[in-house]
Amino acid sequence: MNTATPPPKIKTGTPPMLIAARIARFLVGAIFIFSGLIKLNDPVGTQIKFEEYFEVFAQDVPFLHDFFMGLVPFTLAMSVLFCAAEIILGVALLVSYKPKVTTWLLFFLIVFFTFLTFYSAYFNRVTDCGCFGDAIKLKPWTSFSKDVVLTILILFIIGHRNRITPRKTGWVFALTVFLTLGLGIYAISFLPPIDMLPYAVGKSVPDQMKPSEPLRYKYVMEKDGKTSEYEQYPTDPSYKFKEMVLVNENAKPKITDYRVWNDAGDFTPQTFEGNKLFIIVKNIKDIDAGSLPAIRSLAEGLKGSSVTPYILTSAGDDEIKAFRKEFQLDNIPYYKADATVLKTIMRSNPGTWLLKDGVVRGKWHYNTTPDAAEVLERVK
Repeated sequence: MNTATPPPKIKTGTPPMLIAARIARFLVGAIFIFSGLIKLNDPVGTQIKFEEYFEVFAQDVPFLHDFFMGLVPFTLAMSVLFCAAEIILGVALLVSYKPKVTTWLLFFLIVFFTFLTFYSAYFNRVTDCGCFGDAIKLKPWTSFSKDVVLTILILFIIGHRNRITPRKTGWVFALTVFLTLGLGIYAISFLPPIDMLPYAVGKSVPDQMKPSEPLRYKYVMEKDGKTSEYEQYPTDPSYKFKEMVLVNENAKPKITDYRVWNDAGDFTPQTFEGNKLFIIVKNIKDIDAGSLPAIRSLAEGLKGSSVTPYILTSAGDDEIKAFRKEFQLDNIPYYKADATVLKTIMRSNPGTWLLKDGVVRGKWHYNTTPDAAEVLERVK
């Protein structure tokens, strides 16, 4: 009888927890890269979000008011660095470049984002965090939940960081740094390569001011301590109204705050008639004065043509009148618009925006101001 002890079985395959850690790495890396790319495509948009947060913090924490407001001038640089960091760390995680350092940096970054989204959700401040730029709009608690999940995944990766084999992928890291910073600088020096805003070329402004379909609501009612929902308002007077909830949220107008006016009244409907070139002057303080000769030359070249130039600004009357006189733009009428609307329309100051019957036909950063011939070609 053979009583020899059988040899121990050799375990083969990858342990399940290691597989889970690899999946977590892929998910976290992909999400950070996607989020960073969308925001770095439009760093001025992210800058606006930083400004909103700092202004809110300055109001909510009065003894740190000067500190937070002192950060506002640096928000554009912060925007580029934070967005680039998302992409760079996401790529580093996927290619196993210095995994221990990378995972901890990702953790600190997600803790920062989680704090911002929690603050937005809990205190109902800055209700659009801009986590995915203008591509995907998330509600505050959804954004916070997303960051909590990412935090858990990153902590799980940190727990298995010693099992991640470092790879000699420094060249990938360096190339990513170069490309991401290059993308940010390009988007600031010109305009976002992919315009995801409702005022982009090809979009109809008046069409986007209307709902895409009739809005439908449900009525939340209470009776005998029980809550019920109805598509039609109940006729039973014993029901107590609680709230009315929009059912088809996606049907809401994409543009709700576009309005143009002057001292004579509302000019909004007229902006959708014929060909109009708007010179966007968001404010006088930060304007690039060196770009104005080219814009003046463009306006002079359009005299007698089918395109009428106007100045669209949020500056005060005295400021804009002095501005027009200083830069010899007195012959161009000016109209007023909300500052937030102008920031959404144009990411540069100044910039030019061309409409044909309410449809955007052109949009130019001050570094790429067109000539009259190009503008006229766009409205044929």
